[in-house]
Amino acid sequence: MGDKTMTSAKDYLSPKPLTGTEGTRGTHWLTHEEGQRIWLILDKQDASTNTLDEAVLRELDGLLDEVEKGDWKAVVFRSAKRSGFAAGADLKQFQGIETESEIRARIDEANAVIDRIAALKPTTIAAVHGACVGGGLELALACDFIVAREDASLGFPEVLVGLHPGLGGTARFTHRISPLEAMKLMLTGRTVDARKAKKLGFVDAVVAERNIANAVDTAVDGRLERRGGGAAVTAMNFYPARRAMAAQMRKQTEDKAPSEHYDAPYALIELWEKHGGSLHDMLEAEHASFARLLPTETTQNLIRVFFLRQRPQQNGKGDSGITRVHVVGAGTMGAEIGAWCALKGIDVTIQDPSREALGKAVAKAFKLFDRKLHGAELLRAKDRFTPDLHGEGARHAGLIIEAAPEKPELKATIYARIEEKAKPDAVIATNTSSLNLNDLAKHLKKPERFVGIHFFNPVSKLDLVEVVRHDGSASQAFETAQQFVGDIGKLPLPVTASPGFLVNRALMPYLGEALLMIDEGIQCERIDETAEEFGMPMGPVELADQVGLDICLAVADSLARDLDRPMPEVPAWLRDKVERGELGKKSGKGLYEYDSDGEPQKDRVDGPVTPQLGERLILPMLDAVAFAIDEGVVEDADSADAAMIFGTGFAPFLGGPMHYAKSRGFGNIANTLDRLESEHGPRFRPSAWWRKARD
Repeated sequence: MGDKTMTSAKDYLSPKPLTGTEGTRGTHWLTHEEGQRIWLILDKQDASTNTLDEAVLRELDGLLDEVEKGDWKAVVFRSAKRSGFAAGADLKQFQGIETESEIRARIDEANAVIDRIAALKPTTIAAVHGACVGGGLELALACDFIVAREDASLGFPEVLVGLHPGLGGTARFTHRISPLEAMKLMLTGRTVDARKAKKLGFVDAVVAERNIANAVDTAVDGRLERRGGGAAVTAMNFYPARRAMAAQMRKQTEDKAPSEHYDAPYALIELWEKHGGSLHDMLEAEHASFARLLPTETTQNLIRVFFLRQRPQQNGKGDSGITRVHVVGAGTMGAEIGAWCALKGIDVTIQDPSREALGKAVAKAFKLFDRKLHGAELLRAKDRFTPDLHGEGARHAGLIIEAAPEKPELKATIYARIEEKAKPDAVIATNTSSLNLNDLAKHLKKPERFVGIHFFNPVSKLDLVEVVRHDGSASQAFETAQQFVGDIGKLPLPVTASPGFLVNRALMPYLGEALLMIDEGIQCERIDETAEEFGMPMGPVELADQVGLDICLAVADSLARDLDRPMPEVPAWLRDKVERGELGKKSGKGLYEYDSDGEPQKDRVDGPVTPQLGERLILPMLDAVAFAIDEGVVEDADSADAAMIFGTGFAPFLGGPMHYAKSRGFGNIANTLDRLESEHGPRFRPSAWWRKARD
């Protein structure tokens, strides 16, 4: 460790790797000496983002040997990656682990390294930027001070993969700040920005990049006040307070993540309730709790879901070049699509012949912006969203999205008007959920630039977007559409032009079976409870109301007409409801009635939830997915699982519908469908895919 001079902390964010003139390079760590300070800079080899794995921590362990031998006044941790400090543990190392003892040995070894940081005699400072989450935040919390750049995002997302922090985070966090606030962040998996983290007390200074070196100086010289801690934190960690708060936490968590399906939140609550009075005891208990969670089926499935997300993310890689979007149709979907695009930095014009519809679209967009943005960013987003009565925005847009009602004649008229105004290289897209793109493409003079970009309702909450190629779509237009979806932070799933694409083809048998159950006299609430007990985020009855009964009816009729397989017959009373304008949540009344807050008014469930009811609802959905895979609508079973999880919320803890079917046994699924066919008719006839996959 030679004596080198560091000119500025920002040197460690250079796009070029540091060489020996700036410090000493190992495999994953750089070291730099500056008088009585030593900088340990994480730069994980062959990775754009820092993660913590065995190799990274073992190399750090060796560096700490050298640090402990030296006469240092300060040890500063930093990242050389522009993406951030560290994005937590490398989850690949957790896949397929089976024995608790193996996990415990590895977690003990990793914690020993973090504990060494906490025990260092010199002042320790984590200078963080960008993503500082999971294990990255745990490393930072082991330091005396955390100095954060303005763009830092901090939190513990482990609960989203069926875990809780496992490198001392549960203990250090609940002893650093209000345990109530610490537990809230860990139980939700949410991240906070640097200023919120400072307000909560676990970041000690928030500065611009140019001031990081000065903030480090202030900490080393003893002039930076350490935030957090104090009498209030101590009092809240006393057992009577922990017991009372833990009971409330369990009750609140049950509504979001039922204990029947998700173990991690309750393991975290129990960990703090039992051991939160002692930092040492909680550190020890955390190891054991983490080791128990990791090999469980739920956790392994949620880790699988984490990696499934990367598949559609890859589809959206690259810059689409789209800076202006024109949306035709200011109804529910058009307004939400336009608002989301503007939120994500795209200039949006939204066209509709109705001034009233445009006014509602603007109000809805501004409500989204107010919820998500602040200050100058909020004002800029509002400036980006422009109502357009006559459609002049189409002349300047790189992408034009038609979101009109599902009427082919209307869409044909719209396309003719769009093509009169659109730039020659503009991509034209439809948000249709049910119509055949090959038929719609016939109405365009240049069908090669026409694609489907199918968003799901609500756009702000569902990440999946189906990107649809018809027979004549140009590769460039299709690729641009996928990249655009990635640009706005969504997950593009490529599908072929076929009835219902993938997600609606899978959902309609599920929703249709629920309608037939209602027709048989089965209570709506009982049907929804059956689906929710299986693990669906919302029952099919409430989902139909949220989608809109008019949309459900249009999709059901379209699939019944165009799909070469039996579909549940639509009850006559549903058509009557739609005719009366009882369309669901958007009209205040559908299968349920809705209060002024948009909440369904439900009665108490009047009968038992049985496996037979669950199979009638869920297995048609699985069979529709299998049928779509067999037809080549979607690439493979993993892509289908990703689509159903991120497009419908299909029970993540089961790893996706096809993964669930595999764990249950493809033969079992086929045999159960055979039985249901004999009981309820040909709509349950199993796809040939099940037996092909089994063979």
